[in-house]
Amino acid sequence: MKSKITLAIAGLVIVGAIGTAIAQEASNPAVKARKSIMQLYAFNLGSLGAMAKGDVEYDAKAATSAANNLVTLTQIDQSRMWPAGSDSSADASSRALPAIWQNFPDVMAKGAELSEAVVVMQGAAGQDLESLRAAMGGIGGACSECHKAYRAPNN
Repeated sequence: MKSKITLAIAGLVIVGAIGTAIAQEASNPAVKARKSIMQLYAFNLGSLGAMAKGDVEYDAKAATSAANNLVTLTQIDQSRMWPAGSDSSADASSRALPAIWQNFPDVMAKGAELSEAVVVMQGAAGQDLESLRAAMGGIGGACSECHKAYRAPNN
C-alpha cells in the first residue's frame, strides 16, 4: 500500500512538473527561437566548461567542435528573434527585460563581445586544456555582462 501511495505522489509530481513546463513554454515564435539559440549556447558551453573544470576528460576534437558551433551560433542573424513586446512583462515565458529595447546598441555591443570571445575560444579549444581554460573567462564574462543587465532572474 505504501508503495502505491509513493507511486501516486511521484506521478502527481511528474504531472505537475510537466504542467509547469508547458505553462512556461513560449507561445511567441521569436521567444521560442531565441530560447532555442540560448539552449544551443548552453549545450556547447557545458561541454567546454565540463572539460575546463575537469569533470570530463579534455578532448581536443570535442572542444574544437563545441567552439566551432559557438562561432556559428553567434553568426546567426537574430534580429527577428527580438521584436519589441517580447519581453518578460509581455510574455511570462521570457526572461528578457524591457531594458533590452531601451538600450539596444549596448545589447548589440555585448553580442559583439561574445562573438569575439568565441572566436578566441575557437583558436584555443583544440590546443590544450590550459588554453581552453584561459579562453573560458572571456565567454563567461560576455554572457554574464549581458545577462546581468538584460535578463530577469530565474524564479
